[in-house]
Amino acid sequence: MTFEQLLEKVRYEGAYPARAQAEEVVHAVLAAFGRQLTGDEHVELTARLPQEAAVSFTTEIPAIEPLTGWGFVKDLASHTGGTAATTRWDTGTVLRVVAQLAGEELISRSIVQLPWLRTAVRPR
Repeated sequence: MTFEQLLEKVRYEGAYPARAQAEEVVHAVLAAFGRQLTGDEHVELTARLPQEAAVSFTTEIPAIEPLTGWGFVKDLASHTGGTAATTRWDTGTVLRVVAQLAGEELISRSIVQLPWLRTAVRPR
């Protein structure tokens, strides 16, 4: 999947009116997710993402302690200025598309590390 295809899929699934909005959401969610996922799973997901997405995913230093799902949403909302509801929507939309790219096996291993991910990647 190219970065353009990723953005279009996120735009469609998240019902964002413009590609630019989908792009902002992708970069923000991937940067926050990159702070949470570590180890081999981080490396493998980086390799599966389109280059532009991988840069966002790897741009920040991993957190010392992983957040809960709610903590992730609150942290991301504080960085983006969004509400908890819109941030939850954005997170679910992006992570569901990323899960399709990553594949079941990698997502299953990532869920062991971040149990809240199971809820974020399930279909709406």
